[in-house]
Amino acid sequence: MVEFLKKVTDWVLQKEEEAANNCKIDVEDVQKQIDMVTAKRDKLKEECEKNIAELEKILRRLEVIKAKGEVCERE
Repeated sequence: MVEFLKKVTDWVLQKEEEAANNCKIDVEDVQKQIDMVTAKRDKLKEECEKNIAELEKILRRLEVIKAKGEVCERE
């Protein structure tokens, strides 16, 4: 499904680019699309950064646990 949406989006963007090449595009409409995509990108970026930060915390704790376990194995 994701691949289908990518193809549809690419097709739509190609048609809009063709319209722009023929001076038949509403610049305000394109700006609205740019604003919408930028907002979506920023939201996803923030979510990803939060998730990555949480995963980093988990990894650090696991490394500490592993190190403690390795100390026990040596004894």
